[in-house]
Amino acid sequence: MSATNKPAEDGSSFSSKVINIVFITLLLDLLGFTLILPLLPSILDHYAQTGDGVYQSLQSVVDWFREVVGIPMEKKYNSVLFGGLIGSLFSLLQFLSSPVTGALSDRYGRRPLLILTTLGLMSSYAVWAVSRSFSMFLLFRVIGGICKGNVSLCTAIVADLPCPKARNRGMAMIGIAFSLGFTVGPLMGAYFALSSRTTGIVFYQTPALLALAFSVADLLFIWVVLPETLTKDVQASSSGFGDSRDLLNPLSLFHFSAVTRTKDPPPKERMQKLQALGLVYFCYLFLFSGLEFTLSFLTHQRFQFTSMQQGKMFFFIGVIMALIQGGYARRIKPGQHIMAVRMAIIALIPAFILIGLSWNITMLYAGLALYSFAAAIVVPCLSTLVSDHGSANQKGTVMGILRSLGALARALGPVVSSSVYWIAGAQTCFLLTSASFIIPLALLRTARRLKDE
Repeated sequence: MSATNKPAEDGSSFSSKVINIVFITLLLDLLGFTLILPLLPSILDHYAQTGDGVYQSLQSVVDWFREVVGIPMEKKYNSVLFGGLIGSLFSLLQFLSSPVTGALSDRYGRRPLLILTTLGLMSSYAVWAVSRSFSMFLLFRVIGGICKGNVSLCTAIVADLPCPKARNRGMAMIGIAFSLGFTVGPLMGAYFALSSRTTGIVFYQTPALLALAFSVADLLFIWVVLPETLTKDVQASSSGFGDSRDLLNPLSLFHFSAVTRTKDPPPKERMQKLQALGLVYFCYLFLFSGLEFTLSFLTHQRFQFTSMQQGKMFFFIGVIMALIQGGYARRIKPGQHIMAVRMAIIALIPAFILIGLSWNITMLYAGLALYSFAAAIVVPCLSTLVSDHGSANQKGTVMGILRSLGALARALGPVVSSSVYWIAGAQTCFLLTSASFIIPLALLRTARRLKDE
């Protein structure tokens, strides 16, 4: 099973095999993860009617935020805000756990950590399936947030591959897994929730059991098929945790300080490039996730979109992203990634201007098409660029820190963006954020000027 047990295996065919395994592993993981997305408003309504004490405590936080920024007291908006609060909690847990998971995988191997995190996810879905109180539901999200290390571990596995072309293709395939997971998973969740209502059981129990089944299948697949991509000698040379503050202190994470704690630290200029790429990643996701969150407000407020129309909109986005990633992103040649990211971020400026000013569906969907194009390219390309940094025994740490910065951006972005949306208005919010994409573009220019050596 181990890569080290197959020295005669051709490097190219081994890389292709690993990429295909990572794709299936991550797709199974994401199908289970996204089943809940269309059910969240109904789940929150369900617990609101039960008078759960923990729910009421969190509702008071949502009410305070709604009053501060002037959001109308409407059921639809309340569900979005409450869902955003739970999403921010999940992202903050990811922010804390991703660097630690990555560093542990550098010491003990990718495969054991992937098995461990999948077991954690299985336990979280089991808690969801038996939950009958909001406290139990919240416990399910907390366990999931701590254990959701599969994405950063899969990117670390791809980063272990020796060929730059293989790494690029692997990161693009991870992007395709995301697009398919976030397109098919919510549809399956909605379908099984509706079918379970006719059987008389709690509407979310069948999707929860299906998520558990996906997680069990994922565990078996990893156990039987996934090879260890981190060789024994590289594991032995890993320094393990190092200084834990480097993995928990936000400032240290932005500086990728853990990467310098080695006998042979990278050159200063190369570290500056890594830090610049990390800042591009954070700024992009901070702005992007904020507008992604307020998109639900805009389409409901301006076009009176129903939940089904919202679902169709996100299906449209997912299909375009999968096509772009499968057709273009995975064929980007080494050395062209910064140019591709630059082009994609530039495309986001007219995309969000079109969405912010849209007065008809055609204009909205034209903006969404550009939005989907950019979303399909930026994260896979930045992940490929960052995967080139760090020594062989630090890839897990590097990719874990990158994932952590993205999680922090996704926790903060929606809060800031929704505040601007309701205080200054939809048009101002989208136009201001569109102009703010100049910041990651400037940082990208800095990264491009810095030499690797």
